[in-house]
Amino acid sequence: MLRRGLEPDALEAEQSNQPFLAKLYGASVTGRVISGRRAGQKAVRVGDHKSDHGLQDTASPRRANVIGVGLHANTAIPAHDRMKLERMCRYMLRPPIAIERLKFLSDGRLLYRLKKQWRDGTTHIIFEQHELMERLAALVPAPRFNLIRYSGVLAPSASWRRNIVPKEAVAIIETAANKAANENETVKDLQPRPRRHEWAELLKRVFAVDALKCDRCGGRMKILCAVNPPDAIRKILECIGLPIRPPPIAPALIRYE
Repeated sequence: MLRRGLEPDALEAEQSNQPFLAKLYGASVTGRVISGRRAGQKAVRVGDHKSDHGLQDTASPRRANVIGVGLHANTAIPAHDRMKLERMCRYMLRPPIAIERLKFLSDGRLLYRLKKQWRDGTTHIIFEQHELMERLAALVPAPRFNLIRYSGVLAPSASWRRNIVPKEAVAIIETAANKAANENETVKDLQPRPRRHEWAELLKRVFAVDALKCDRCGGRMKILCAVNPPDAIRKILECIGLPIRPPPIAPALIRYE
């Protein structure tokens, strides 16, 4: 870190040399605009702000909101609930906005419909086009900035870390073997699932395409080797009569309503 100049002092100096980014992040946290004719003002909210419609403040010891930064720790995932863990990961990897809830107004502004009504009654937010770009730009990670940071019991030097970090796979298999011996079960059924899915399984999940299924007989194919050099790939495609150029990419469609 010190040799590459990535110590904390260097990062703070780099951020100080980019004051616009600092203003952009601050405006995003406070919900204000930093450019244009509405500079310094907050985003335009639409909704019934006179009534909370029965929405109560669900404050709890496991929720906090300090200076615009929120922390929500009310969701718990059991150790072996892989489906719930996958749903949580999908939620964390969702895009910043839902395109189907964004539309153009007649005056050129953008109207974004919230998925859930806020406690103050807000149901929609109106942005100028550059205001929305400001909000999206604030979500882009800063250069050379570490996005994953562990604190509390997950910190590297925490004394309780060894009590919550998952054990090695060997220890899990040994426990499964002992349980199988006592309950007359097979060790294979009790072994933990792999942490990473094969590329073919990922393609099947995302695009619903089984890349290892033979089109002729319907049997399962297996990988013999991986070809990486472009020249070798081009020769193989030419030999089996497949195109060597990728299909043209159509331009993105913008829907105006």
